[in-house]
Amino acid sequence: MTKQPGRPPAAESDEPAVNAATRPLPAPGATVLALLALGWLTAMLWSTREAITSAAAGVTAISLSAFALPGVISAALVAGAAVALAGGNLLARRYGDWATLRFAGAIGGGMLVGLAAAVAINLTYFDTSTTNVIAGTTAAAAIIGGALAAARTAPAIGAVVTAALGTLIFVVAFSRARDPLFDLFGAGDSQESLISAAKWVSRTESLVAGLLAGLLAFGYLTWARRRAVRRDPDAPALRWPAYLLAGAGPGLLLLLAEVVIRVGGRSLLDLASALSEADAVAQTSLGTSRVDNGIWVLFVGALTALIAFGRTLSPAHTDDDEPVDSPAPVPDQADPEDDKPGYAKAYDADPTETSDDAQAVDADPAKADPAR
Repeated sequence: MTKQPGRPPAAESDEPAVNAATRPLPAPGATVLALLALGWLTAMLWSTREAITSAAAGVTAISLSAFALPGVISAALVAGAAVALAGGNLLARRYGDWATLRFAGAIGGGMLVGLAAAVAINLTYFDTSTTNVIAGTTAAAAIIGGALAAARTAPAIGAVVTAALGTLIFVVAFSRARDPLFDLFGAGDSQESLISAAKWVSRTESLVAGLLAGLLAFGYLTWARRRAVRRDPDAPALRWPAYLLAGAGPGLLLLLAEVVIRVGGRSLLDLASALSEADAVAQTSLGTSRVDNGIWVLFVGALTALIAFGRTLSPAHTDDDEPVDSPAPVPDQADPEDDKPGYAKAYDADPTETSDDAQAVDADPAKADPAR
């Protein structure tokens, strides 16, 4: 290969080589996740509006708004993170992986979701004192979720969004199984039995939600790894902290949603608690239950994802391990001529004795040559 004048050879070039181990991996299916998360947020906003405007509800709009606020905030967190993740993939594909650009795009995606949700709430909900609280808290949750998607490990964030979305859908679907589980756990007419059954139902829900979150996170990361290897065999493999973060992510999002609710929606919760003593007890009990559920989902999801990842690891080989396919040693074969009688071999004789006999023969020339 000839060297071109004015251009250093490849071995002496000052430009750093592109290392596949330092190149960030994209989050596969981010656009689909964004569409699903936006659909879930729309469904939560619509169900909250229907509950508040229902004439047959029998309770005030303030209580219904306080009860529906956690679902809306959780959906806004997931939707903001999903849209920001999809936007981050698009920006990285077009302009490269810049930390500043990635963070700005993530915040912009979260703000876009938050602004759209706030406008939809103000246009479709009744103009009450709770409407602005719901709209502002939802917008803040979407922006926070978008900021979380600015992390460099995009597949782990995609796994968190997938697992969190699956967990939220499961929690809503699990509400249909609460009544049979209450009867299964011995709920009767006494207050103690009702409290005990409610505690076991909540623990069952949290346990199953954590298992589902861990399995979804592990499945997404496995799928992302296979896609990355098909496109680039030198793509770096994710280590166990990524699986730990992905499994614990849904629980962390639930706890973060609770923080947003208690900070941004404090005025709404205070109004709902001031209606009556029963409402105050209900709001306190629901807040404690949400915190416990988030902790359970966090630890169970992280443990499930780590166990699933550990089962894919192969045992390490050491130098003391014997080779499996090594052939067995072949025994020495005896010479068949050794068994013949009267057959002598020169190499079986003692070399000292052989040398003495030779010297004796040389010493007596008459014996050495009888004709002389």
